[in-house]
Amino acid sequence: MTRYWPVTVGRAESIAKINHPPDQPLPGSRLTDPQGLDDLLLYRLYRLLAVAGEPVTRLCEGVHGITRREWRLIALLGQQGAMRSSQLAERALLDRARTSKAVSSLVAKGLLSRRAGVGDARQVVLALTDAGQALHSQVLPQVRAINRQLLQALSPDAVEQLDHALAALQQQAGHSGLAAGLPRIGRHRGRPRAGR
Repeated sequence: MTRYWPVTVGRAESIAKINHPPDQPLPGSRLTDPQGLDDLLLYRLYRLLAVAGEPVTRLCEGVHGITRREWRLIALLGQQGAMRSSQLAERALLDRARTSKAVSSLVAKGLLSRRAGVGDARQVVLALTDAGQALHSQVLPQVRAINRQLLQALSPDAVEQLDHALAALQQQAGHSGLAAGLPRIGRHRGRPRAGR
């Protein structure tokens, strides 16, 4: 059963539930009837990430000497504690090769430790070192401040609606089979994997 979130139309006081089935477009929206690249949801989100993500990149790379990808791994380990490398890759939405490269860099910087898993030496368990914990404690409030500053463009009601909308979109993307029937891509983006 698909769940639809309330969407504010106009001012926060006038809320209308839009319960259209996913196969029927919503009326009057450039998102539901895109005429060009600038109207596509994913491109708009990409542009937002490119512009709004720049301060985080500058903070990570310019101030703390880590990449945004490395920060993502530090943030996940700081939030959830030690985990297997494969779990971290899945949570960070990274392939194993990129995760391995970032992990190796963080280990070399003394921010991450690797140990063999209990019962299976092939499983690598990753955890923040004391220096990694200290960096997490230092960077997280700064990233939170950037997040709050970005959200100041929205009313509290709009922030709540955005949160619900993003959750609904994430669920739809994960369960709708958007990529069904499309070839998987290999490491060299744009080229289909052989035999698939």
